[in-house]
Amino acid sequence: MPTPDPDPEPIDTIVEESLTFLALGDSYTIGEAVGVNLRWPVQLKDSLEAQGLDMDSPRIIARTGWTTDELIRAIDNTNDLDPTYDLVSLLIGVNNQYRNYDFVEYEREFPVLLRQALNFADGDTNRVIVLSIPDYGVTPFGSFGDQDKIARELDEYNAFAKEEAEKKGIAFYDITPISREAADDGSLVASDGLHPSGKMYTRWVELIREEVEAKLSR
Repeated sequence: MPTPDPDPEPIDTIVEESLTFLALGDSYTIGEAVGVNLRWPVQLKDSLEAQGLDMDSPRIIARTGWTTDELIRAIDNTNDLDPTYDLVSLLIGVNNQYRNYDFVEYEREFPVLLRQALNFADGDTNRVIVLSIPDYGVTPFGSFGDQDKIARELDEYNAFAKEEAEKKGIAFYDITPISREAADDGSLVASDGLHPSGKMYTRWVELIREEVEAKLSR
């Protein structure tokens, strides 16, 4: 019987780590009025795993009612974030519009958030995605306001966000047309009469999943 090597060579093992996902935003990212599993970041994670990608549960920095300045402060004051993530999403601005903030605040603060998102992606623009702001004016809640004004102002916000993202080579996904289908399809609105339902979030994920999968598979 051979004598065991008293000092065997170590065997290298490769441990594949799960992909990480940081989702930044407001009520649309935290999934107000829907279950945790119906939030769009969670649905995206589940959809990507169904395609064979191993992903951690998304880290969500979002709260209902947050404006751009509040999200900036929240990011700055959250001490347990990882230095970098494999995927970072940003969807913010509806509460700036709803509170009638001066648009120049969004013009000043959205680029700050975009830079923060890029920093969390280690400067890799391919790992950052921006989603447009949905049009809440078509919901039962929004019907009590000036729907044309809401739509017009949100279009201005989204045009600016798209321009800023594309200048940096960051993917911008326009989910606003999907949100406007809620005018004729009540199943796309959550039980609170304002926020998207899980069904609408599924539509968002269907729009972006294939491209996000390709980004993460590179």
